Amino acid sequence: MVPSVDIRKDLRRRFSTLGESAVEWAIRLCGWSAILFVFAIFLFVFREGAPVLFRELDLKEFFTSVNWRPDSTIRPQFGILALLAGTASVTALAMAISVPAGFASAIFISEFCGPKAREALKIIIELLAAIPSVVWGFIGYMVLNPVIIWTTGAPIGINILNGGIILALMSVPIIMSVGEDALKAVPDSYREAALALGASRWQLTTRVLLPAARNGLLAAALLGVGRAVGETMAVLMATGHSVRIPHSVLDPVRTLTATIAAELGETVEGGTHYRVLFVIGSLLMIISLITNLTADLIVRGVKGRQRT
Repeated sequence: MVPSVDIRKDLRRRFSTLGESAVEWAIRLCGWSAILFVFAIFLFVFREGAPVLFRELDLKEFFTSVNWRPDSTIRPQFGILALLAGTASVTALAMAISVPAGFASAIFISEFCGPKAREALKIIIELLAAIPSVVWGFIGYMVLNPVIIWTTGAPIGINILNGGIILALMSVPIIMSVGEDALKAVPDSYREAALALGASRWQLTTRVLLPAARNGLLAAALLGVGRAVGETMAVLMATGHSVRIPHSVLDPVRTLTATIAAELGETVEGGTHYRVLFVIGSLLMIISLITNLTADLIVRGVKGRQRT
């Protein structure tokens, strides 16, 4: 009987070890597959745009010209300067609105809010991220459009201001979530020391927590930038889709993402216009990659300094 019991225990131990190894390898496979998928997507997009990038496309004109005339029968022109300006202006306005709002929400939820209200507010704010972008586009077109015309006297309310407000509302949840995590990561000893010295709650927040969590808050802002730059349908419906260099927030503009969404279905597969749109897609992926890598490096720096 004793040998039989020992054999069973040994078999169980071996099966348990095999099961743990299988789960570990499955987790590793899932992690590496995510990285491989990202690189595969980038290679696919870059492969489609590479033939025109190295042969037909004038890179100087591409980055410095405001003339976007891909369907011209005389001489097609592929200048994205106006598209870059439109993307930058909408994103900058969105960040000017969403970063203070997101940080204020994070500070209130983290430091000034009771437990029940905290959970309720977090759920409500994070629900904003669940609203489809096309619905945000409808809100910009049907709600903000007449409001902007009425309040500013602009001839049309589909412009930078409209798109910036919509993108700000879409970016607040991620900024708030990451910002709150950064504030919560500040050691409690900082709070206790400040309160022991007689600091008020506002002084604790502005003079202790915000400086201590500044890198994490910067990472939250960068992630919000990545969210705004990559948005497509909402800005397509809310910015006016006009190729121009903007001079005020009431000017309609066109963004890089909206250009791809609006024109890809009308191009001839394999044509120059088709491939230039993939070049723009590659540029967007590089911008998003740099933004997210910067945010990740900042977060890693925060965690490293907290451990030391």
